[in-house]
Amino acid sequence: QVQLVESGGGLVQAGGSLRLSCAASGFTFSRRDMGWFRQAPGKERDVVSAISWSGDRIHYADSVKGRFTISRDNAKNTVYLQMNSLKPEDTAVYYCAGRVRVGLSIQELQYDYWGRGTQVTVSS
Repeated sequence: QVQLVESGGGLVQAGGSLRLSCAASGFTFSRRDMGWFRQAPGKERDVVSAISWSGDRIHYADSVKGRFTISRDNAKNTVYLQMNSLKPEDTAVYYCAGRVRVGLSIQELQYDYWGRGTQVTVSS
């Protein structure tokens, strides 16, 4: 049974930091590209960052470049999102996702596995 469990969300002041984690099980994590998406109230779910199975290819949304860092530990079946210099507009539910097919993607429909999400709230 495939499971993706996000953790690390919470309430933080603008300028602060959070580190999200996503623990994966039930599939060969070390051979799967992974992504972080977010959905703010009233908005569509958008990609935040994606990382290839080996970690050698990474994508960031323009809105988070220079502030967020994605990484993975294949030995721990975990993908991370380090979020620094947080802004109120980063407030959203953050989702971890896994892709079965080969090839890094930033499109929501290209991902097959999804976590339930973790709330990140940034106060001004």
